[in-house]
Amino acid sequence: MAAKAKICGVSTPEAVRAAVDGDAAYLGFMFFPKSPRNIAPEAAARLTPPARARGVKIVAVVVDPSDNEIDSIVAGLDPDLIQLHGKETPARVREVAQRSGRGIVKVVPVSEPSDFAAVAAYEPLVEHLMFETKPPKDADRPGGLGVAFDWTLLQGRRFQRPWFLAGGLDPWNVSGAIGAAKAPLVDVSSGVERGPGLKDPALITAFLDAVRRA
Repeated sequence: MAAKAKICGVSTPEAVRAAVDGDAAYLGFMFFPKSPRNIAPEAAARLTPPARARGVKIVAVVVDPSDNEIDSIVAGLDPDLIQLHGKETPARVREVAQRSGRGIVKVVPVSEPSDFAAVAAYEPLVEHLMFETKPPKDADRPGGLGVAFDWTLLQGRRFQRPWFLAGGLDPWNVSGAIGAAKAPLVDVSSGVERGPGLKDPALITAFLDAVRRA
């Protein structure tokens, strides 16, 4: 089965259109002030109609969100999924799922085989997992840094939930990454930008073409 893609951190109509026209399955909006892709829920909602019309899943990406932030995003955007990209514990993941009534994507940072030990506690609570490069200790953001991890760490692993491969993907390496990790889903953000937070529709198109050919 061909891999499906999520274009994350979109903030313009042009980026949304390129993602929709290229058959992206998921569209991610970032709600994190330190990110150059940060957007308000109401602004994100105004961008979603073309995606919703094509059945593209809308994902709200948050980092250790408060209850008020979850409530604001659900009211303003009405996302299909909430992606938890911080240090949320399994108990907090359960709380967010129950409070929001949405499926959860939990990001698991990876740099070595032992990092996969965290998965078992999250799998019963989430709709999807995402494996992302573990950020450096001095990083001010948990992801979107354009750095890849060793994709072969995923070879031979089986999970109870569908999972995304993320971290350092771009139009030129995504096909090889899908092959190396046997990834059913891939996520890209900085790899389709011409500058921090500036999505390039041509790069989005190229990325989705490469995923389709993988």
